Amino acid sequence: MGAQWKQAGREANAQKRGQMVVKLVREIMVAAKLGGADPDTNARLAGAMEKARKSSVTRDTIERAVKKGAGLTDEKIVFEVITYEGFAPHKVPVVVECLTENRNRTAPEIRVLFKRGQLGTSGSNKFLFDHVGLVEAHTADPATDIEAAAIEAGANDFEALTHAQNDDVPEGAAGARFITDRATTGTVSKWLSQNGWTVITSELGYVPKQIPSLSPEDASDVGEFLQALDDHDDVHRVWAAVK
Repeated sequence: MGAQWKQAGREANAQKRGQMVVKLVREIMVAAKLGGADPDTNARLAGAMEKARKSSVTRDTIERAVKKGAGLTDEKIVFEVITYEGFAPHKVPVVVECLTENRNRTAPEIRVLFKRGQLGTSGSNKFLFDHVGLVEAHTADPATDIEAAAIEAGANDFEALTHAQNDDVPEGAAGARFITDRATTGTVSKWLSQNGWTVITSELGYVPKQIPSLSPEDASDVGEFLQALDDHDDVHRVWAAVK
């Protein structure tokens, strides 16, 4: 067998990186389409561009994605957003957001993933989530009063984030996820950006109203199922009622 397993590992890693780059570029295009090409006035775009830079996406690729998304080239952006609802193993509610140029391809593939998942099923569950604005950001001063920042920014609630929870938060920095009304997501992002915070993401999303208690074994089942969803090329975001 020699070192064939090493080559297989390299190929798998290359495929993973390719998938990641595709998803980052799509997010840049969608953010630019929705909010314009200026990251200074488009917090979602600024966060997407920063993520892409940290993942070593080239400057030219980022700039092309911004221009394409904002309609500054002859190329048309044809992605549509499709949302699927269902349950992971052990009845954990899941909402999946896809960006696709071919609904007829994506829909059956996502249904197959739900069927393959142990006890995973599709079905209506959005009533189990709050549809909100989510802004994740960090600031260099670890002693920052996050609650005060949330109040001044106009957020409804917040959760502290550490590097262990989100590797976009530098070690030793103060990180937080700010939960807002959907209509004020941009306002909260703008305030944070103007007051010493680096915005990682700014988007609409889903926060579970309740999080079920899971054993380590059950949590592992759920994690494998969610990873299989996230690995699909068209899956853009996965929200689940897990910690």
